[in-house]
Amino acid sequence: MSDIAIQVKNLSKAYQLGDFNTGTLSNDLNRWWAMMRGKEDPFLKIGEANDRAVKGQSNIVWSLKDINFDINKGDAVGIIGRNGAGKSTLLKILSRVTSPTSGTVKVKGRIASLLEVGTGFNPELSGRENIFLNGAILGMRKKEVARKFDEIVDFSGVERYIDTPVKRYSSGMYVRLAFAVAAYLESEILVVDEVLAVGDAEFQRKCLGKMNEVSKGEGRTVLFVSHNMGSITQLCNKCILMDKGSVEQAGSPDDVIKSYYSQSLSQATAFAGKTSDIYIKQLFACNAVNETTTNFSHSEEIHLTIVIGIAHYDPIQNIGLAMLTRDKRRVFTVNKSLSEFYKPGATEIIVEFVVPGGLIAPMNYSFLVALNTQTGLITYDMHDDVCPITVYDNGTDFAFAEGIDYGCIIIKDKWILKRN
Repeated sequence: MSDIAIQVKNLSKAYQLGDFNTGTLSNDLNRWWAMMRGKEDPFLKIGEANDRAVKGQSNIVWSLKDINFDINKGDAVGIIGRNGAGKSTLLKILSRVTSPTSGTVKVKGRIASLLEVGTGFNPELSGRENIFLNGAILGMRKKEVARKFDEIVDFSGVERYIDTPVKRYSSGMYVRLAFAVAAYLESEILVVDEVLAVGDAEFQRKCLGKMNEVSKGEGRTVLFVSHNMGSITQLCNKCILMDKGSVEQAGSPDDVIKSYYSQSLSQATAFAGKTSDIYIKQLFACNAVNETTTNFSHSEEIHLTIVIGIAHYDPIQNIGLAMLTRDKRRVFTVNKSLSEFYKPGATEIIVEFVVPGGLIAPMNYSFLVALNTQTGLITYDMHDDVCPITVYDNGTDFAFAEGIDYGCIIIKDKWILKRN
């Protein structure tokens, strides 16, 4: 285990819903004795996976089930998955906030954790006192913490309130100070849950920069849970995908994130046949390797396929296509004459429009597709707000601001210094 910072073997965590006792004092004592020896609860009934979408029959829920992985020293590991996948429970066990039901966790080095607002601080103590308290918990001497004190306060931006009890802090101030403490105090492993979402976009950018420095510059191990895939791609060299308490996949961030988004594949949208001269039969989106999907990374091309039925061809017929944002604003509109593709006698045409990779900003989109005349006076067929897709961030400069409206496209900017 010389190069391994964290080793997890057969890790499981069960939670009992409702009544916690076994019904008799002797059974309660046997349960306690098993727990003291690190053994599995002898009265634990067979439970169910933590699937929030289904109402279960058991009062035992497995938040984690048979988790296995190794994390090497200096790795920055992103942990992703839908709500209820077990991400936060895993971090709590690694941080020793809670204990596993079965399995083992071996950690080499001290862990500094930022799990949820309120964890790790005594609300009655001031910010200054909590900094020294956390240092003492990590085994640092008072002089060692004092050397880091100014950096912590400067990064957090709460200098004016440093001698105020933290129970009077806003959630944003709390997270700022908590992250600064976790990042600057001397620990070998930094564990950060998605609590950073409480902070503003600028602070999130600072945090990502600091975590990058901690991992790549200082060689410390970082575990980072986030729903912001751009941040995961920017920061992490490895990624773990969790689902219903199990590890679905582990590997490079690009591969794992692609698998996460590919869990919901789209099917071709078929439209009812029309009696007009030309009509739209099908519409669907594919990636560059011809896989039908609803999810694309920012750098990927989007291939939109339109199947057109032809009952009667006329040279004035035209294909129109518009990309729409979630609030139905147009990103762009394109038109093409059907004569570019028509061959005499054809009853069907399949065309593909390619949206360049690296252009469309991460967001949800849909399309408007129409068949009309070039003048627009006659519309043969039209479908609005169809073929919904998601473009996700895979490490753009705007990853820290995911969810903020910064436009529909990301241009390759060019700057020229005119005078200095």
